[in-house]
Amino acid sequence: MTEFLTALAMVLVIEGIFLSLFPHRLRQLLELLNEMSPSALRAGGLSCAVIGVFLIWIIKSF
Repeated sequence: MTEFLTALAMVLVIEGIFLSLFPHRLRQLLELLNEMSPSALRAGGLSCAVIGVFLIWIIKSF
């Protein structure tokens, strides 16, 4: 559970850094995401999840 909370905190830190350093660019990215189809968003989200699980598996293996 500690690792999960640490990972969640890191996500918040990274998002906060991007929001503070590149607010206009992030707004453009969100507008681009809004124009994408739900199936494209779903495929991108699933791809990110699979890559994340694979990276966690590699990190935990070594």
